Amino acid sequence: MKKKLAMIRRSCPVCGSRNESQVFVEADFDAGLFGEFAFASRKLPELMHYRLIICPECDLLYANPVPTLKILSKAYHEAAFDSAEEARYAARTYAGFLDGILKTLSFPKGALDIGTGDGAFLLELIKKGFTDVLGVEPSKAPIQIAPQEVKKLIRHALFRPENFKKESMCLVTCFQTFEHLMDPRKMLEGSYKILGKGGVFFGVFHNRRSLSASILGLKSPIFDIEHLQLFSKTSVKALFEKAGFKEVKVKTILNTYPLHYWMKLLPFPRRFKLVFIGLLKKTGLGYLPISLPAGNMAVMGYKKPTS
Repeated sequence: MKKKLAMIRRSCPVCGSRNESQVFVEADFDAGLFGEFAFASRKLPELMHYRLIICPECDLLYANPVPTLKILSKAYHEAAFDSAEEARYAARTYAGFLDGILKTLSFPKGALDIGTGDGAFLLELIKKGFTDVLGVEPSKAPIQIAPQEVKKLIRHALFRPENFKKESMCLVTCFQTFEHLMDPRKMLEGSYKILGKGGVFFGVFHNRRSLSASILGLKSPIFDIEHLQLFSKTSVKALFEKAGFKEVKVKTILNTYPLHYWMKLLPFPRRFKLVFIGLLKKTGLGYLPISLPAGNMAVMGYKKPTS
């Protein structure tokens, strides 16, 4: 018998619609199979998911019902972490957008990375000349292995805007985290408050309407019990606009990861993948960097000064 979770119902977390007429897929998960990596980043896909609804108003795909906030908070606090290598690759990819962002800023003072993990992106921010850099991370495992030069900059906590001075940041970043949040709009509204005039919010989101997601269907790793919602270009723009951003830019990302990580994501039997990944690492081929469009989008929202 499948183990159940305490679940609660919710409306669309972007626009508030309660129209559940478009059921994308019914729930398929067993809480008894959740291991220490169930809520960890860049894990082996488990191919489990909650009941998913397509919002007819904003095009968001969201889970309903979902586990209680108490359950989710505990799960992320205790989640394991073994993806430092992949985090460094991702940080370098995302850092490629910083030169364009810097051109829009009056000065690079005050940068916050939400869901910073082991602080890999904090290092990239410092390299680009940002000062007063901070990160927040709810899981203790990645902080424990963070490089010493950034560990002191990471707060072990959930993001709460009241813990930061209003309009104190020129840049707030958050990568592949909005999918995990009970209330993504509230988090973005909080980020808007701590951004100074002319500040930028830079996020990375899974695109549920990407080519890779369309080809793989429910075998795509984006359909996972970690993800409480999945965005499209339409729904992510709606999210930013409702949070107050007046200008929103969406760009497709070309991700670079070692070959063994790409193998981890493919919809092959778990035992086969583990054996093959082990062989790839043993021969050294597994560490070959490969760049592919993995269905991710970079989103920049700008807090324009009021005239």
